[in-house]
Amino acid sequence: MGRLGGFRYRDIVARLKRFGFTFHRQAAGSHEIWFCERTNRYTTIPNHTGDMPEGTLRAILKQAGIDADEFLKAK
Repeated sequence: MGRLGGFRYRDIVARLKRFGFTFHRQAAGSHEIWFCERTNRYTTIPNHTGDMPEGTLRAILKQAGIDADEFLKAK
């Protein structure tokens, strides 16, 4: 498991909120769209039980424009 392994949906959402992201709308199935007005960026987050796969979290951070190190520092 890498540095970004072991995060759950709630942990990811809590950290994204610190970066200014807010819930925008429900997407297909169990996915949600989150938006940050400051950066004018959207990201899609799957709301699944269990740990988020590391590759999925990296894709979320890439869409959000957040560096992995910054994400890990935000607690």
